[in-house]
Amino acid sequence: MEDLEILQPFGPSIAKVLIPEEMIKLMNDYIDEIVKDQKKFEKLDGGYKLAGNVTQEFRLEGDFMKKIKWMDFLAISVQNWLLKKTGKKLKKFDLIASWIVRQFKNEYNPVHFHGGHVSGVGYLKVPKNMGETIQKDKQNRNGNLVLIHGSSQFLSKSILTIKPKVGDFYFFPNYVMHTVYPFADTDEERRSVSFNAYLDQDIVGIA
Repeated sequence: MEDLEILQPFGPSIAKVLIPEEMIKLMNDYIDEIVKDQKKFEKLDGGYKLAGNVTQEFRLEGDFMKKIKWMDFLAISVQNWLLKKTGKKLKKFDLIASWIVRQFKNEYNPVHFHGGHVSGVGYLKVPKNMGETIQKDKQNRNGNLVLIHGSSQFLSKSILTIKPKVGDFYFFPNYVMHTVYPFADTDEERRSVSFNAYLDQDIVGIA
């Protein structure tokens, strides 16, 4: 596994790791098959439970996650993050769910937060070009993920803007608000994978 990088633009820290290339391929192949199978997609559809205004959102099957060792990847990454940040060893990692988001032009994910204790998102496909800004002198945030916490203060940022890149995976506490901007001028897919999980009480400090 690649070295874990810790980002702390505001109160809670954010961890960044790389998804192994073989795992990305296996996951994309699996998703492409589900997209072709309407019955299976309907069975796995989770869009009605999720915040996104996007083409498709569906959960990953347990057998598939076990096959590619997806939960192991998530648990080890969270363990390394918490050990590096707090010095504490993770005793429990209970995956609530992991799901896929397929986003196309003009679609978006509104500001929201997740359940559990820890969440994350990683990128499996990213359009080569997500369009231009209307005002050419403005920073282009099309298709970007924005993490939000607190308010902007002296020496304390309140947002972290992340440009998606295939293979990048970000971990953050469940309560961190976040949103995904829409994009345009392409028929390509922005494909991501997310999760929620519970950790042990000693780590999260909740009675």
